[in-house]
Amino acid sequence: MPRDHPTIAILLATYNGAAYLRAQLESYAAQSLRPALILISDDGSTDGSRDIVRDFTAANPDLRIELLDGPCMGSAQNFLSLIRRCPDWIDYIALSDQDDVWLRDKLERGLRALEAAAAAGPDRPRLFCGRSWECDVNLRYLHKSRGMPRPASFRHALVQNVAGGNTMMLNRTGWKLLQEGSRDTRKLVVHDWWIYQLVAGAGGEVLFDPEPLLLYRQHHNNLIGANRGLGAKRVRLRILFTGRFRRWNTVNIAALRASSRLLTEENRALLERFARGRNGPVLTRLAMLFRTGLYRQGVAAQMSLYLAALLRRL
Repeated sequence: MPRDHPTIAILLATYNGAAYLRAQLESYAAQSLRPALILISDDGSTDGSRDIVRDFTAANPDLRIELLDGPCMGSAQNFLSLIRRCPDWIDYIALSDQDDVWLRDKLERGLRALEAAAAAGPDRPRLFCGRSWECDVNLRYLHKSRGMPRPASFRHALVQNVAGGNTMMLNRTGWKLLQEGSRDTRKLVVHDWWIYQLVAGAGGEVLFDPEPLLLYRQHHNNLIGANRGLGAKRVRLRILFTGRFRRWNTVNIAALRASSRLLTEENRALLERFARGRNGPVLTRLAMLFRTGLYRQGVAAQMSLYLAALLRRL
């Protein structure tokens, strides 16, 4: 059926998010560019989240909203199930958490950037993402999330995420890539890191908006909170020294290997060099980092990468 404008689906994964869900839903209705579909997968909420969705649906008859049962296997698998169940008539998808508030032009800015990139080059997977306003529980502005001084690439994606999944938007080629890859993977650290890795690894383009796209609400139930301040630095060091970063890399490597046919030949080789080198003697680990050019954003983060290699925590 012919259409005169692109169709955008918002993919929202919910689980016991009643405290803040209504504000997030209202920010969809306030978008300057209306979504064609709001697809919601609820992972067995017991706090009234489903009732809030039903009330919002009744109050907004002009919006197409579908509420689905989630797989009840955690947040990452809930998002993957949404991607798999996204209907074929959708052109773009925008991922959403349940406790943020989107700025009014979020979808419009994402579509504008993705369509400009499409006009400038051949069709390929494209991922749009960007910064957020990190706010307190009452949505008071605190500060912008971290920027990205170095470009996005698979060399970066292997060892660090690019941006929060709550800012991510993908073109049709991108979300179809994720659909295919999601059928291979059984375990993920977090869905947004895997999305960045797969899109970059498949030779896709990553577009990063330096201006905030949403209000990122910080509260005690955040699955992953803001990465800033002395407390966050202590958490990152704990993640490194306890071996959690190494375990995350093990999970990521397994997920990427499961979908290795989707990666470019160069990136398949890079993945294997990383997988082998991280398990070698200390000089081998350090040489692997130097020769592959793997990097993290910022001087401190890059130093922590070499520290992880020294301590066999990579």
